[in-house]
Amino acid sequence: MKYILISLMLLICCGAIAQTDTKLTAILQDAVKGFNGQVGIYVHNLKTGKTAALNADTLFPTASMIKVSIQCGLMDKIDKGLIQYNQKLVYRDSLLYKGEDILGSFKDGDTIEVSKVAMLMITMSDNTASLWLQKLVGTDFINNWLDANGFKVMRDNSRATGRDAMHARYGWGVTTPFEMCRLFTMIGNEEAVSPAASERMIRNMGRIFWDNTALSQIPPYIHTISKQGALDDYRSETVLVNGPHGDYVFSIITNHNKDQRWTQDNEADEMIRKVSALLWHFFEPKSDWKPAEGMDKFMKDE
Repeated sequence: MKYILISLMLLICCGAIAQTDTKLTAILQDAVKGFNGQVGIYVHNLKTGKTAALNADTLFPTASMIKVSIQCGLMDKIDKGLIQYNQKLVYRDSLLYKGEDILGSFKDGDTIEVSKVAMLMITMSDNTASLWLQKLVGTDFINNWLDANGFKVMRDNSRATGRDAMHARYGWGVTTPFEMCRLFTMIGNEEAVSPAASERMIRNMGRIFWDNTALSQIPPYIHTISKQGALDDYRSETVLVNGPHGDYVFSIITNHNKDQRWTQDNEADEMIRKVSALLWHFFEPKSDWKPAEGMDKFMKDE
């Protein structure tokens, strides 16, 4: 029996090693060479099981990508009957997060449904909406959901018990490229909260306004779910692609970036586009699709 167990363990280990896509890993290493900042990438071909990783277990800030975790906490409370998806909320000026958010233009006393606040959080990455839902759900509830579902490091640091030091270091949230991809895979496989909750999240995450980086390099007729994050010295994007020849998920996170311009040709944004394009053509080698001529003038979201 002892030798059978050892043999099984060896088979599992060998299988894990065999799953690494060495060709794709080399392509990614070449693609990020010379980048002026820190880069983490994880790619998982969900059909073949093969993966490629660069600093995939390194801790990074999440910025707005933490909103996917807030969404999971919200859906869990809805699934438990603690919140209703069409529940009316009353907006208060005290909820305002200064910026250009749509929800921030509401007047004190205006009402809006939870469903629309969730849409604004994911589709528009509206910070006022996100912080409102985070408060409604509770940061500790969100982090407990992450912990219960096997996430070792991904956490919401804002207004969280015992996370002041992590908040000071990483900001709103912390994650790794690997755990971002794992969360998206759970949602895509309808394993996050419940099949119904996952389907709702897939619909929300499939209509992203901020589509001028990774999404711009994937044909518009291909279904994706995604979330982006951006700060002055930080750019990130996680995408699950329902490709014709198999689904794949990838997360690209950059930090401590030298180029902090909010322009289309920001170095990190350009690198994310480059990696997204090479992944599309790596997994769909017969595709000759590329962005239409003159598309740049229709991608100026800022």
